[in-house]
Amino acid sequence: MAEVDEKNRWRLETPGSRDWPRTAKAGDPNKFFVVSADGHVQEPSSLWRERMDKRYQDRLPGVSVDAKGAKFQKTEGFRPLRLQNIVFEGEDKLRNRSGTTPDERLRDLEADGVDCEILFPNKGLTIWATPDAAFSQAMCRVFNDWAWEVFGPHNDRLSPMACVAPADLTGTIAEVERCAKLGFRGLSLPCKPVWGPPDHEATNYNLPEFDPLWAVIEEAGLPITFHVSTGRDPRTARGNGGAVINYAVHSLAPTMEPIANLCASGVIDRFPSLKFGTIEAGIGWVAWALGAMDEAYRKHHMWVRPQLKQLPSEYFKQNGFASFQEDQAGLDLARAHGLVDNFLWANDYPHHEGTWPHSAQAIERTMGGLDDGERAQILGLNAARIFGFEVPERCRA
Repeated sequence: MAEVDEKNRWRLETPGSRDWPRTAKAGDPNKFFVVSADGHVQEPSSLWRERMDKRYQDRLPGVSVDAKGAKFQKTEGFRPLRLQNIVFEGEDKLRNRSGTTPDERLRDLEADGVDCEILFPNKGLTIWATPDAAFSQAMCRVFNDWAWEVFGPHNDRLSPMACVAPADLTGTIAEVERCAKLGFRGLSLPCKPVWGPPDHEATNYNLPEFDPLWAVIEEAGLPITFHVSTGRDPRTARGNGGAVINYAVHSLAPTMEPIANLCASGVIDRFPSLKFGTIEAGIGWVAWALGAMDEAYRKHHMWVRPQLKQLPSEYFKQNGFASFQEDQAGLDLARAHGLVDNFLWANDYPHHEGTWPHSAQAIERTMGGLDDGERAQILGLNAARIFGFEVPERCRA
């Protein structure tokens, strides 16, 4: 473990857990059952180049070099992004290089107090960054094959989500059925089925065209996840403050769209067992968004088609979820808005946005306003219910 450097020292700050009946600390015999609802694999750099059909080779994400020797990230759906030679040090360097094997992940997670982990792509988050659904689906299948080869034997604790490209509806249905038979615990869909900026002509999840997909997913009993940065280019802003603007506005905020699509369109009336949620987008926005949808439904009822059996917020509370790393505002609203059963904690291992390797301190900083039972739900029991992890006997009460 790297020494905690000055820029990461704030991660050690904590008010402690002296009055807590249970804690999230590794080694505590009375530790909560903890599930991280969001972690990222470390795919080999050569994964897609080695496994993709030759006709796609020139289109794969990678690095290009211009005439002056400048390096750019080359991704079909992103604007060219000049790569900077950033030197990572201390814990930032550790995060950049961790999680390469299942054994390493299990060791690091255990030291962080985490029992189980839901896994998403890392380099592979660009598999949806193309308007070509067939190309995207081919990249998804490569990821799924690799992820199951590597993590399938550890699926009791390290569970990858199967990635699909819903704009290729026929291909997605086949891939959902294949991955369900393999044993995947859930699915990862992009925030918009068709990559790119808003276009009212493009198909979207609120439309009946996706009913055959929802039927197959409901039959398989697999929860749907929508991870940040998977609907359109999250690097829209350039220049001053771009790193902050892009993260908050162009990566996190668009993740609300698929939730609104499913809650406001009658999809859940037709498929009442469908489970769905956002990953890494935080939770502070959820109470506001549910209230805004309910207000719109009540006040614009004359324009709403179809009429719903319940308010949009009720569909989310029954079927939806959202994950976060540190979100004090969202946790402050959880009890008051009846959302304790809908929130999932995650350490986002090994990403910089996450809390590893100091998750216990982050949990103590943000969850002091909850009671023991509420902490237990958010830290692990909600994720265990949604994704089907076995809860140890000592934690079932």
